[in-house]
Amino acid sequence: MLLQVLHRTTFVYAGPVRDSFNEVRLRPVDDCDQQARRFDLRLTPAAGDIRDYVDYYGNRVHYFDLPGAHDCLVIEAESQIETTPDSRRAPIPAIPCPRHHGVTAADELYAEYLVDSHYVPLSVELRHELQEFRTSHDPADAWHEVRSLGGHVYRTFTYKPGATRVSTVATEALSLRAGVCQDFAHVMIGLCRLAGFPARYVSGYFFNPDRRPDEPEASHAWVEVHLAGYGWAAYDPTHDRPADERYIKVAAGRDYGDVRPVSGTYRGAPTKELRVEVSVRETR
Repeated sequence: MLLQVLHRTTFVYAGPVRDSFNEVRLRPVDDCDQQARRFDLRLTPAAGDIRDYVDYYGNRVHYFDLPGAHDCLVIEAESQIETTPDSRRAPIPAIPCPRHHGVTAADELYAEYLVDSHYVPLSVELRHELQEFRTSHDPADAWHEVRSLGGHVYRTFTYKPGATRVSTVATEALSLRAGVCQDFAHVMIGLCRLAGFPARYVSGYFFNPDRRPDEPEASHAWVEVHLAGYGWAAYDPTHDRPADERYIKVAAGRDYGDVRPVSGTYRGAPTKELRVEVSVRETR
């Protein structure tokens, strides 16, 4: 599938600002499931030099600075991505659940995805949620358990924009039983980590061919879990399904804090308005 993505972030300030330094994680990754055929990053006002580096988690980060005065900043990323058809993706084999085989070398290698992170504190509430889940589930294998955990989040949470904020952590979302894809992902990550699965947060996009013309689009988030002997397997608790050729991966980390699409600092007036516009289309 060949997909076209336009991601536009607009900052409107209450007055002039200067010395703006920004980092963006907007370039889709290249891996066995997708290839970025084209990526363009455009800025208004234009920056003198846009540089890039690969961060600790393997994400491509572009950074730039705008020392001169400006009262608006537009960051526009346009990508063309070819995703691998589902029929050509490697099937996930039956692998024993972590609690059935104890600690492995993989657990040590991926230890940072098994412990607390800022947005995913492994709280008493999450532990209790996992215990309640396990009283009625006896998964046959690891991938079955991961899918069951994602399905549990999907069934027991309400998708409700505005119920949470970008700063909401998994424990708060669990208490509300509501939120958006970021919250669904953080709660599932916490449950997976407590169940013994290294789990990480994925940011990207989802192509919805059934989207209504008036239905807004946005960035999306889902979960990847490391299965011993297989690798990272992706599951979307917001839609209750494994990620497939409709998903475009941009970045991955312990939680949202590691993969913020746009972050930065500046001197001057406060932000008066922030707009994020996303478009995902199939192309030829």
